[in-house]
Amino acid sequence: MTQKQALEVLKTGQSVFLTGEPGSGKTHLINEYVKYLRGCGIEPAITASTGIAATHINGVTLHSWSGIGVSDWLSADELAVIAGRKKIRKNVGDARVLIIDEVSMLSGPTLAAAEAVCREVKENNLPFGGLQVILTGDFFQLPPISRNLTRIPFAYESETWLRLDPAICYLTEQYRQKDHKFLEVLAAMRSNRCDDSHRNLIRTRIFPPENMPEDVPRLFPHNANVDQINSRRLAKLPGQLFSFRMEAAGPKPLVEFLRKSCLSPEFLELKKGAAVMFTKNNQQGKFVNGTLGKIIGFGTASGQPVVETRDGNKITAEPVEWAIEEGGRKIAKISQIPLRLAWAITVHKSQGMTMDGAVVDLSAAFEYGQGYVAFSRVRTLAGLHLLGINDQAFMVHPEVLEKDFEFRILSERTGEKFEATNKRDLSASQKDFIRSCGGRPAK
Repeated sequence: MTQKQALEVLKTGQSVFLTGEPGSGKTHLINEYVKYLRGCGIEPAITASTGIAATHINGVTLHSWSGIGVSDWLSADELAVIAGRKKIRKNVGDARVLIIDEVSMLSGPTLAAAEAVCREVKENNLPFGGLQVILTGDFFQLPPISRNLTRIPFAYESETWLRLDPAICYLTEQYRQKDHKFLEVLAAMRSNRCDDSHRNLIRTRIFPPENMPEDVPRLFPHNANVDQINSRRLAKLPGQLFSFRMEAAGPKPLVEFLRKSCLSPEFLELKKGAAVMFTKNNQQGKFVNGTLGKIIGFGTASGQPVVETRDGNKITAEPVEWAIEEGGRKIAKISQIPLRLAWAITVHKSQGMTMDGAVVDLSAAFEYGQGYVAFSRVRTLAGLHLLGINDQAFMVHPEVLEKDFEFRILSERTGEKFEATNKRDLSASQKDFIRSCGGRPAK
């Protein structure tokens, strides 16, 4: 399904699961739908399964928005208390459209808890109290995190998902990778068809540590490796250390959430020669979240870092905002230089990014999807540099593999139904949905 087709489906007010391979434009499409809704006078509730994912779409976590916190099960008394809170009643009561990004990292019980809050506040027994719900994500990527290390249900296995019965929109266009051989490997991993030719092609990208490029980030499964490398490499650089402190405004809990979710640190320390990565998209297109570069100096007047990107562009990195919006109004924000040290980051934090190149160590991969996420961050096979890899890194979840086949078939049916709908009837349906939400149909 194309982005254009999927957007038209979203506009009808159906609840939708929007999925597709990494680089298929899921986040871009969600942003387009949000822009459309706001143009019609409707403010969607924008949430995500994790803080990092929430910052990519200027939203909050589903846990915070719904008031469930870390709970994945609510008693009747707990549900009543949460639904009675003024903030939660406003969040849910004002909402007509709920977006949940990176749903693959959300467990079935957590989704059910948030859904119960929506029904309770709305006093409506329809799924999510009658909200249009847009679920986005890719279940081949990192799964829900289990605190007790036991297998926990995926969101699509929950009774909540089955009751919602979202239309499936499986995006099939590719905007990130243009390297056909590399795309073949990713497709083989995704369908569990990796044979010796695919594995051998990936292994041609294994190099000794001394032959690794110095100007690309390193991806590791564990945080300890990342922090150690970044601190050590910065300390080795000669010259003056420049520090940039994050500024913040708004309620302390929301500010703390933004700080923890932001990929730029609260105290950013840089030196000339430091490898860095931009952590936010630039509206003018000068850089995107994941653009790599090196500090070549600091402005004489402002002291702000000057970055030379890998394609030779020189950009003065000025502070930008990360914000939480409610009703179209910023209720909390932080401001920081949109950079972080980029000698190393975790595979988990790389999810959702696009990189020109990466040094990846998957010799200690331990989770389904870690290899797939790491590989699919990079645009080309030539940009992938491996320190090591184990067999686990080539594996995707077998249950997800079976479900993905079903999602593709259901998406084809969604597309066929869309194509068979009279365009005048489709337009009328879209306008009716906007009016039902209290909005003004776009002209």
